[in-house]
Amino acid sequence: MLSLLTDAPQKIISSQSVIFSTPIPNTANFLTFVSRTQEIMTKYIFVTGGVTSSLGKGIISASLAKLLQSRGYRVTIQKFDPYINIDPGTLNPYEHGECYVTEDGAETDLDLGHYERFLNTPTSQANNITTGRIYQNVISKEREGAFLGKTVQVVPHITDEIKRNFRILGETGNYDIVITEIGGTVGDIESLPFVEAVRQFRWESGTHDSLVIHLTLIPFLAAAGELKTKPTQHSVKMLLEYGIQPDILVCRTEHHINQDIRKKIALFCNVNVNAVIESIDASTIYDVPLLMLKEQLDKTVLSKLKLPAKNEPDLDSWKDFLGRLKNPTAEIRVGLVGKYVELPDAYKSITEAFIHAGAKNECKVKVEYIHSEQLTVGNAIDRLQGLHGVLVAPGFGERGFEGKIEAIRYVRENNIPFFGICLGMQCAVVEYGRNVLGLKEANSTEMNPGTPFPVIGMMEDQKNITAKGGTMRLGAQDCDLKKGTKAASIYGKTRISERHRHRYEFNNEYLKKYEEAGMIPSGINPENNLVEIIELKNHPYFVGAQFHPELKSTVANPHPLFVNFVAASLAFARKK
Repeated sequence: MLSLLTDAPQKIISSQSVIFSTPIPNTANFLTFVSRTQEIMTKYIFVTGGVTSSLGKGIISASLAKLLQSRGYRVTIQKFDPYINIDPGTLNPYEHGECYVTEDGAETDLDLGHYERFLNTPTSQANNITTGRIYQNVISKEREGAFLGKTVQVVPHITDEIKRNFRILGETGNYDIVITEIGGTVGDIESLPFVEAVRQFRWESGTHDSLVIHLTLIPFLAAAGELKTKPTQHSVKMLLEYGIQPDILVCRTEHHINQDIRKKIALFCNVNVNAVIESIDASTIYDVPLLMLKEQLDKTVLSKLKLPAKNEPDLDSWKDFLGRLKNPTAEIRVGLVGKYVELPDAYKSITEAFIHAGAKNECKVKVEYIHSEQLTVGNAIDRLQGLHGVLVAPGFGERGFEGKIEAIRYVRENNIPFFGICLGMQCAVVEYGRNVLGLKEANSTEMNPGTPFPVIGMMEDQKNITAKGGTMRLGAQDCDLKKGTKAASIYGKTRISERHRHRYEFNNEYLKKYEEAGMIPSGINPENNLVEIIELKNHPYFVGAQFHPELKSTVANPHPLFVNFVAASLAFARKK
């Protein structure tokens, strides 16, 4: 707490166990010290993982953040990834799932999508740091002579840079609590500098200013009929070898953990019994905040950080969402046409947006993945008939492009609700050019640089750029919606902001021909006059968006394009 003795010559500012005593002769000094106190008052939570990957550190981090936020705390989450790429922007989706894009145009890990969907708060480039970014920053400083001829080493230079990034969000004064998820698994070579940085950070900070949550696995051996704690014990032992004693253990399990097992884990891992938290498998990730509330994870965290519980969590809207999600009154089948369908994480934000929109419509959306490479003129009808709506997904490259064209032709001609995102929108433009405008060789210059009808092309200022990373139109940009269009009706306003991630655009040289043929450019970027949304006049729902609406869909605010697409698909299903 901030304590000012206004009648004393020496002013004392206290933050937990740290006390500063200094004269404050003027207002400027006072504000400086208040700012410094705010920095110290920010609490830091580190989430590590052990035993195996994919235990759900991101979901646990987001769930804890949701509980703390619902108690009135200002919370943000950041992800530190151990790979050497500067960011996930050039990674194949098969390698790391989808690339999530923030408002400021940062290409980040998909876990940031979970953070935003749970907290309904935008993230930024500062919320996702990779080993590549850390080393890039340190090497740039070395080249500038910032280290005064010193030998640059992992300790202290790399770890110092990691710690500096730990603190960036906390030092803004915008957050009471910063949760930092450390990617990878404890014991991995590449994550060692991050773990060492956490150890140093905790040693440097106040006793109650930070804590470590270790997510681990309690496997069930069917042959023995027992839950086994040994993997957890060994994982904690490894953390201890690195100098970190976890404060809380979150134990992923398929079966409930009884009190005896909790006591055993507590004894051998040197934590309090109430700090052994059960995280049992859930039917949906949106159950996890309530499961963690039942386990009192948030209360345990606040107690260890010496923070007041303030009030009970306000989760009424969250429970209402779960009630509608779990008790749908209807069901629809939506086809997701893409080329990475073997890995659902490649379209994570899209599938989550369908969950939000489905709950809003009290409708279960059953997503059926359709590989675009396997769609042809001969089999499109067989593969797509029976669906109530079709979404053609984003992507890059020629593979599967013609299959997407066939899917769009089928749904357009049969009045089936269609939603195209990014490349999906571009495919709709190409299909319409070929089959309605009579431009038989219409194409995108991404797929065929020599096409005689380049209805989709690259922006002039990008044509001479050869490097792939960071060259796209990225992040939030404004879009003006034409009055009287479906898009304007869906959004309920004429100026919107949406996030982008692409290089190719609608070629405005063909704009008049498309309008005359019935394809309406209903959304236009006011800065560069580029087409952002297309729609068809005489179709129940045919909308293509150059941007990525799925990135802004959250539990609290389902995206209107998805909500209306699901509603249109539901109406189509009821007609059949």
